Amino acid sequence: MKKIICITTYPPRVCGIATFSYDLIQTIHKKFEQNFVIKICAVESTIEKHTYDDTVEYTLNSSDKEDFAVVAKKINQDDEVNLVCIEHEFGLYNENKESFLQLVQTIKKPIVIVFHTVLPHPTKESREYLQEIIAACQSVVVMTHTSSMILREEYQTDADKITIIPHGTHLVSQVDKKSLKRKYGFSERKILSTFGLLSPGKSIETTLEALPAIIEKNPSVLFLIIGETHPTIVRNNGETYRESLKAKIEELHLTDNVQFVNSFLKIPVLLEYLQMTDVYLFTSSDPNQVVSGTFVYALSCGCPIVATPIPHALELLHDGTGVLFDFHNSSQLAKATNKLLKDEKLRAEMEIAGLQKTAFTAWENSAIAYTLLFEKLIASNEELIYSLPAINTEHIKYMSRHFGIIQFSKGNKPDIESGYTLDDNARALIGLCKVYNQEKDLTCETYIRRYLKFILFCQQEDGSFKNYVDKHYQFTSQNESVLLEDSNGRAIWALGYFICQGDSFPQLLVQAAVNALRLTMPILQKIQSPRSLAFAIKGLCYSYAKEASQEVYDLIQILADKLVNLYLLTNSNSWKWFETYLTYENAVLPESLMYAYMITNNEQYKDIAKESFDFLLTKIFANKQIKVISNQEWLYKGKSSTKFGEQPIDVAGTVMALSTFYKFFNDPEYIKKQNNAFSWFLGNNHLHQIIYNPATGGCYDGLEENNINLNQGAESSICYLMARLSLIKTIH
Repeated sequence: MKKIICITTYPPRVCGIATFSYDLIQTIHKKFEQNFVIKICAVESTIEKHTYDDTVEYTLNSSDKEDFAVVAKKINQDDEVNLVCIEHEFGLYNENKESFLQLVQTIKKPIVIVFHTVLPHPTKESREYLQEIIAACQSVVVMTHTSSMILREEYQTDADKITIIPHGTHLVSQVDKKSLKRKYGFSERKILSTFGLLSPGKSIETTLEALPAIIEKNPSVLFLIIGETHPTIVRNNGETYRESLKAKIEELHLTDNVQFVNSFLKIPVLLEYLQMTDVYLFTSSDPNQVVSGTFVYALSCGCPIVATPIPHALELLHDGTGVLFDFHNSSQLAKATNKLLKDEKLRAEMEIAGLQKTAFTAWENSAIAYTLLFEKLIASNEELIYSLPAINTEHIKYMSRHFGIIQFSKGNKPDIESGYTLDDNARALIGLCKVYNQEKDLTCETYIRRYLKFILFCQQEDGSFKNYVDKHYQFTSQNESVLLEDSNGRAIWALGYFICQGDSFPQLLVQAAVNALRLTMPILQKIQSPRSLAFAIKGLCYSYAKEASQEVYDLIQILADKLVNLYLLTNSNSWKWFETYLTYENAVLPESLMYAYMITNNEQYKDIAKESFDFLLTKIFANKQIKVISNQEWLYKGKSSTKFGEQPIDVAGTVMALSTFYKFFNDPEYIKKQNNAFSWFLGNNHLHQIIYNPATGGCYDGLEENNINLNQGAESSICYLMARLSLIKTIH
């Protein structure tokens, strides 16, 4: 366990740095609870002191120049401290800036300093001061490329010393705007909003002056000014600025169109306000405000944004993700806002663009980035352990209707136009059965019934299954043009698993599954696809484990022998596989032979299973990280795969197979690889970004070269759940 001291303001102090630090530290603790403990040195002043929780180990009175030396000495004498992280904003230390510099220079631990502001065009004195601070630190973190450029070009900072980690944002489970507006009493209103600690620098009057022109074309507009006045402003000037805004509202006859939300909203409430916002207005009047947490929070909630051209906005909105307008230019603001309010399609496009652009800024991803930086500076050989999320079926249930689970989603919203598939409902049946039994979640039974009925609906008179069903419950033409062997195999897998779990469910349902599986027997011998064979073998083995039958036993042998023959035809000294290429869901092939071995005790099944599985692992694991075969380019014998495009279904299949092989061979290497493979979902991948979304319980659809596919469809979400459930008995 490594200990880090973070010098920063901290709640209950109300300020942006305190909120930032709290969110970051809480997320690091949550994601890497076995690796790090972070304690706080809370920055205070003579006129602002607070009572803290036990996260705060020291306090630093920034008004007392002697206190800086005291804090530095305490940190140096604490042998448990491995690293110090300093959150820097000029206003925090200006009262005793030389003492702050001495503190940085005196601390003997590695230091990461996070600059929330980097001033361009510094005076000679300011440049030299900041250069001395940077020289005393091992690493500098900034939040934008603009800040990095300023440090390199104007402060001559070595690029290798700079790390760009964007301001974190909160993941949201997207909620319908109309329902949120009803909840807060704003039905039929077009919502404009801005939020943050109120101060003259917010230039709220720019929006007020634009409102008459906006209201003329959009009479239903309501502008929400969210946030209490900055405590420093209140202390020095009272509520003078807020009162001036109220006076202007009266003067411009805007009382029916402006509402103050004068409180420091808790994050869940704030995120709901942002999600129901039709257009977010960012009117900062400070061209040197490099970063804005309020701005990026709005963007990450899918808000179409009209913003002044601070560097942060220029970086994120330059490609049409939002609209920029000149400082204090109310006429431009009104024109841009009216255009967005009129064009619903454009707002929807901006929402998607904003969500995609800020996906990597989720606090979970920020925590990973900071943690990797800390590990590098500490030079730790200790392996990062990603904490396991709790079991969460909310998204899968949200994706399900009375007929079955919907195939695709847009973001986390089900896309009913995509219809339903047998593949997804078969997987969902297995996944929810596991939750029902392992977690004792009785609410799953309703959904299990639906998925089973869907499978039965798809079965034809000859025992085969169709896969694709539209939103009107009609089989689509895709069933005639797409090979359905894999989906048939998955249906048999699901039926067999359900039968095996039959003691937990009404006998009528179990008998229906038995009858359906029996109906498939005549067609099973015709299956040729390797994956179809594998899925069917697993289903038959589950069924046989529940009730032994010579017919099922013989079928298991017939299908397993087909896989063995494929292997014997293609394997060589350098290629231990069933085909001349590796494609998708590879791990189920050797895994199914292990299932067949457990029923038949055929040593050949076991030997080929282990040999082929170990070969597969050499192709998809490197440096304690999994990289499954790209869905853009198969890995052919004698070639190397260079394409990106990894899907959760492949990683999940590997995680589940590793569980199977560990349970039989008891090889700890399988457990290590299972942990590493599962951590792919949690950020242990080439982008160091989460694939599982803990806010929704859903899983993103894919990992590309430079981005995540943010849709959370049924396949990805169920496969994640099945992988997560397979860890329970092997890790805990």
